[in-house]
Amino acid sequence: MARITGAPRNQGGLLRRLFVGIVYSLTQRRLGRVIMPVQVTAHHPKIFWGYVVMEQSQASSKLIDPKLKGLAELRVATLVGCPF
Repeated sequence: MARITGAPRNQGGLLRRLFVGIVYSLTQRRLGRVIMPVQVTAHHPKIFWGYVVMEQSQASSKLIDPKLKGLAELRVATLVGCPF
C-alpha cells in the first residue's frame, strides 16, 4: 500500500491533464490497470516525464531479444521484491 494516493487524471493544467490521461490509458491498455508507481510518480511532472521516457526507451530497444528482456525484468523484480 502506497503512503500517498495516486494523482487523478483531472488535476493540473490542460497539457498536464492530457499527458497524464494518455499515459494512464496506455498503461491501462498494456497492463490491464494503472499501477500505483505510475500514479504516484504522476504527482511531479518532471519526474513523471523522465519515468515515461525511460520506460519507452527500454520498451522500444531492439538490441536484446524481447523474451530475454522479459526474463531480465522478471528476475530483477523477483530480486528486489517488486509485486509488479
